[in-house]
Amino acid sequence: MRYGVVLPGGDATEQLELAVLAEKAGWDGVFVWEGVYGIDAWGLLCAMAVRTNRVRLGTLLTPLPWRRPWKVASQAATLDQLSHGRAILAVGLGAYPDMVMGTEEVSDRRERAERLDEGIDLIRTLWSGGRTYHGRHFDFDATERGELVDLARPVQEKLPIWVVGRWPRPKSMRRAARCDGVIPEYSPPDVPATSQDRRELRAWLAEHGAAPDIDMVAEGQTRGDDPEAARYVAGHGEDGCTWWLEVRWEGTEEGSPLELIRERIAAGPPREQR
Repeated sequence: MRYGVVLPGGDATEQLELAVLAEKAGWDGVFVWEGVYGIDAWGLLCAMAVRTNRVRLGTLLTPLPWRRPWKVASQAATLDQLSHGRAILAVGLGAYPDMVMGTEEVSDRRERAERLDEGIDLIRTLWSGGRTYHGRHFDFDATERGELVDLARPVQEKLPIWVVGRWPRPKSMRRAARCDGVIPEYSPPDVPATSQDRRELRAWLAEHGAAPDIDMVAEGQTRGDDPEAARYVAGHGEDGCTWWLEVRWEGTEEGSPLELIRERIAAGPPREQR
C-alpha cells in the first residue's frame, strides 16, 4: 500500500512547500488538481520534481478530452525526466459543466469518452517512439521531426496512466482494464463504497485482462491523531487497493482545505507500524 495526498489548491509557492513537507513526513505521492484555468499543474509538478527526491508526482486529474493529447504527453514526459521516473498521469472525462467556465468545450459524454480513448492511445504511441496517429478526433504526424519525439520520451519504460472507472459500467471498466491504474467511481455516487464493491471491482479487472499489478486507488479522509486510521486504510488494501489518497476538498470550522491538508500531511501517512 502506498499513501498519497491530493492538494486542494493554494498558490504555486504554497503547494510546492506542501510537496516538500509531504516527502519529509513520509508520504509516497503528491497529486495536484488540473482545471481549465488556475495554477498550471505541469509547471507546478516540475518545480516539485526538482525540490523532492522520492515522492511520486501527478495530476488528479487531467480532463484529457479537453486537452491536446500530444501536449499532455510532452508535459508528462518532461515531468518524468526531471523527476527521474516519478511521474503518474491520471485522466478522466472531466466534470461538465463545473470545469469549463463558459468555454466552448465538448459537452457530449459519448464524444468525450471517444476523445479520452483516443487520447490515451495517442499518448502511448508517442511515449513508445511512434511518429503518427490517426483517429476520428485526433491526427498527429511527426514523421519529419522524429527527433522531437525521441527527446520527449519518459524515463520510465511505462509511465503509469491511471483512469477514472465507473463501477460497474462495462465500457468504463474495459477502459480501466487496459490502463495502469483505476480511480474508481462507484454507483450510485451518493452511497459509500463497501468492501464487497472494492473486491468485486478488483476481481472483474483480473477476469478481463488487466495487468496483475494494476493500481487501484482509494480516496478518503483520516485523522492524523486517530489510532484506528492505519487499520481502516489497511482494510482497503486487503480489498485490493494499492494507493490511499488523502483528500480535503471542503473546509470546516477547524480551518480551510489548505490548512487542513497541511496539518494532515505533517502528521504523516496512516501507515501500519511493523
